[in-house]
Amino acid sequence: MAEYVVEFGKTGRPAEPGGRLDAAAFHRNEQAIRAVLARLLHGVTGDVLEAGSGTGQHVVAFARQHPEIVWWPSDIHPQHLTSIAAWRADSGLANIREPRRIDLSDPAWPAEMMDGGGPASLAAMFSANVIHIAPWPVAQGLFAGAARLLRPDGKLILYGPFKQDGAHTAPSNAAFDASLRAANPEWGVRDVGEQLAAQHGLRLGEIVEMPANNLILCFARSGES
Repeated sequence: MAEYVVEFGKTGRPAEPGGRLDAAAFHRNEQAIRAVLARLLHGVTGDVLEAGSGTGQHVVAFARQHPEIVWWPSDIHPQHLTSIAAWRADSGLANIREPRRIDLSDPAWPAEMMDGGGPASLAAMFSANVIHIAPWPVAQGLFAGAARLLRPDGKLILYGPFKQDGAHTAPSNAAFDASLRAANPEWGVRDVGEQLAAQHGLRLGEIVEMPANNLILCFARSGES
């Protein structure tokens, strides 16, 4: 099992009744992310997996904005899964499925998605603030799973801090990277991932600059627009 830096509920505000956790980052970035997803997912129908749903607040916001999409939240931490389920129940939205426990570092993880009635293909995968707070095998597993699960026109959408051409995009990102690597040399801000994507038949189609020196990266299957 991969060890992550951030496990909501261990630090910061305690869980609310029912197990709901509240992430400060959600309130900072939710509106900006939703605005980009509104464009990237315009006209899309089908199933979308959120890999590493954390508290579950984002997936509720996305599901409310995109009722034509069925959202599949997931995480590895039990307390996160409890929080996701609680936010899902609180929302009353019919287009959010029960959270799934997924370990992206496990090479067999796509089977966890499909077992028990999960979709065999996805319109998109979305992951926010995951691969820099996890060992490199998590990023490798994320792309490998996308290659297996995305339908021909599917998209892999990542949000977070990234390097470009091996260089940090801002001094604050360099400082953040150093703090992560000091805590554990397996963590750190990753490059935009074009080489890793190519290994799995994916290509980087778009980079969107976001507030606080973050990026959204949108990958598609090679040969798809």
